[in-house]
Amino acid sequence: MTKQEISEIKRLLTIKKCSITRICGCYVDGEKNKKTQFAQSFLNLPEEEMFKYFDILRKNLSGRLGKNLLDLSFPLESEASGGTQNFMLRLRDSKLKDEILLEAFYDRVIETYEYVGNYLILLIHDVYDVPGKTADGLDMDDASDEVYEYIMCCICPVELSKPGLSYNVEENAFQNRIRDWVVGMPETGFLFPAFNDRGADIHSALYYSKDAEELQETFMDQLLGCPTPMSAGAQKETFQTLIEETLGETCELEMVKNIHEKFQEMAAEHKEDPAPLVLDKNEVKTLLAGSGVANEKLAEFDTYYDTAAGDQTTLYASNVFSSRTFDVKTPDIVIKVSPDRTDLIETREIDGRKCLVIQLDGEVEVNGIRVRGSGSAAGTDTADTGDI
Repeated sequence: MTKQEISEIKRLLTIKKCSITRICGCYVDGEKNKKTQFAQSFLNLPEEEMFKYFDILRKNLSGRLGKNLLDLSFPLESEASGGTQNFMLRLRDSKLKDEILLEAFYDRVIETYEYVGNYLILLIHDVYDVPGKTADGLDMDDASDEVYEYIMCCICPVELSKPGLSYNVEENAFQNRIRDWVVGMPETGFLFPAFNDRGADIHSALYYSKDAEELQETFMDQLLGCPTPMSAGAQKETFQTLIEETLGETCELEMVKNIHEKFQEMAAEHKEDPAPLVLDKNEVKTLLAGSGVANEKLAEFDTYYDTAAGDQTTLYASNVFSSRTFDVKTPDIVIKVSPDRTDLIETREIDGRKCLVIQLDGEVEVNGIRVRGSGSAAGTDTADTGDI
């Protein structure tokens, strides 16, 4: 899904545009016991409760694509009778009115979801008449192209409110606040089917994880039947390892600057594309070649990539590359450089020592104090910041 498609679904989660038909839930305690369940028409809820649920549902569609929001594809075998995708499809088509299916779904969540404490399993069913769009992207509400029917699941922690003092209006006094159980924002959830190309893609789901590094692998694999993708942090580490292993002894500052600049170019070219920039093995190899990595260094790249990431693994550019800063670190020094001014730093040998050299361009501040450069008033001299 693209950011625009996710935003389109989020815009439905308001009083004005709401088309949710049904809401169901199951409260589970820390011992994995079902404490209570509910199921009812969403539009029959008091308006104050609707607003609270909207907050939860919108949070389930928040975060960065490739980090907190992950596109999952169902394996072919999951779509056969008895498969996980087939089960989700039956659950959606039941419009959450089949008690046996709901009970089976809750049981599967409880069995696969790893969480210490109480939580609420929340499910909604919605039917959205997808409006057509004009050539300039405006909605045509009276020209619906298709109907998008989906379910969304949110798994929310339920925790005791914090202790404190409260003001009792009737007694006109401050007193100890009564603690109660509060439903928090979702930790995990999913949207099925995915809303790809502004329509239902029953072969895919959109997965949400508040913690981008804790993806609930068992839950994803056994409940949804989808292989767990590489987390954002793991993608970054994998890419860094690929660079280091491919470049070997030529992994120096200038070469890394070249790769950074090439990434900047790719990000700029992709800026207007609604889909996130994703790189497969061949595209990463092309990136390195375009950055000046020698052919002999690329000879073993395929092997390095397959070992570190897997032949079919793709990497989100936003996970492996920062367009906001260029960081240089030594054990004792951290330098953050504007991503488009990497020309201000270089390595140079001075008095027989390899040094990191920074060009002083404009005012220099140390702990907020403006200081003079080491040379001319124009501030174009270089300064040795220390050995590498």
